[in-house]
Amino acid sequence: MFRPTGFASLAAKRVGIFGYGIEGRATEARVRPLAASVVIVDDAADLGSDVLVTGEGGHEALLTCDIVFKSPGIPRRRADVLDLEAHGVTVGSALNLWFQDTERSRIVAITGTKGKSTTTALVTYFLECAGEQAQRLGNIGQPPYDPTIDTSEGWLVLEVSSFQCVDLDMAPALIVVTSLGDDHIDWHGSVEKYRDDKLSLTRAEGSHRTLVPDNPTFHDVRHQLGGEVTLVSADDQHLSSALGLLGAHSDSNVALALTAVSALTGRPVEEVRALVIESSVAFVPLSGRLTLVASDRVEEGLIRYVDDGLATSVLPAVAALEVFALEPIVLIAGGYDRGVDYHPLAAAIATRLAPTMLLTMGEAGARIGELVRALNPALAQSPFDSMEDAVYLGRTFLARGGIVLLSPGAPSFDRYKNWEERSHDFTRAVRQRTL
Repeated sequence: MFRPTGFASLAAKRVGIFGYGIEGRATEARVRPLAASVVIVDDAADLGSDVLVTGEGGHEALLTCDIVFKSPGIPRRRADVLDLEAHGVTVGSALNLWFQDTERSRIVAITGTKGKSTTTALVTYFLECAGEQAQRLGNIGQPPYDPTIDTSEGWLVLEVSSFQCVDLDMAPALIVVTSLGDDHIDWHGSVEKYRDDKLSLTRAEGSHRTLVPDNPTFHDVRHQLGGEVTLVSADDQHLSSALGLLGAHSDSNVALALTAVSALTGRPVEEVRALVIESSVAFVPLSGRLTLVASDRVEEGLIRYVDDGLATSVLPAVAALEVFALEPIVLIAGGYDRGVDYHPLAAAIATRLAPTMLLTMGEAGARIGELVRALNPALAQSPFDSMEDAVYLGRTFLARGGIVLLSPGAPSFDRYKNWEERSHDFTRAVRQRTL
């Protein structure tokens, strides 16, 4: 079976690209000048005359390839992927090949159930505060193997999803794992497999450091962690507040970022902290992560509309509720149901002491609502048909002020193309109501 050692080894090879989204298009741009021929396949139809449909001859075409680069969204253990390997076709990822072509000492890989996007942004910004050149790449930006991106210099700060971790067999010099819950069960097959796949990056080949939070979760999975492991305590000086970040979990993300930059640059943590404090006002938190969209004064108080649309799993949605523990809240939750355990989120909603209303969307929302109803039948809840309806219902409930919070705890794929489209819809509906 063909084992590539870098993009140059694709010369004279027939290359398949399975999945033609952002990653697939970047892969095509990178490999087409090198390969003898390229076959492009996607599950969806109508992507162009050069793209074959998986179930309409596409799979058979992939069987003729020396190697197939699979997009992250296609499950690693899907039957047709396993069939390719059974027939001697190498299945890999363009990201893995990029790792082999790039100096590992310049790469920081950041993963986790929640917090990876924010921590990627923090590490990049902290490096810049220290006078270093750095780029945000991966899920938060663009595939690093896209030929239009120059990765020849500086630090490369890469957000890595659990989908990508399982396809990587080479580790960068530094890995950060921000948190560990349960997510993407439909892709991984089980909670246990999700966690093992997520942590597999830390066990990849090559000497490296692994930074994880010092909490019971990571003590329990210590045997699954690879590399030189460092347990990092949450920042007790609350630099997160100066950076405009909300919630106790932000203290952990900041501490991981400070430790990562200290490890990369050789500067003491407190020196890095001092440099960040000098420029803290210039840091712009990510959109969709506890972002204040608008405020609306009502007769007896103030309503704040908060977009936490990046919270597409249970852990970040629970963390968002903790941020506003003492305030009346209308939570907009739900979306595509990928089979995760919603009991922790339901319990966090049902046991709130402040006035609370739950607005639900999609199959995941229906399941969350059912669990909440079993725990607290008196808690107000309602499904909704549009974001305009959700904003209206929230405003009506919060006559004395409070928080209308979009923190879905589920993906958006049932109604929207991605989390950003859902957040934009929420923002549009809010501004339509408040301006």
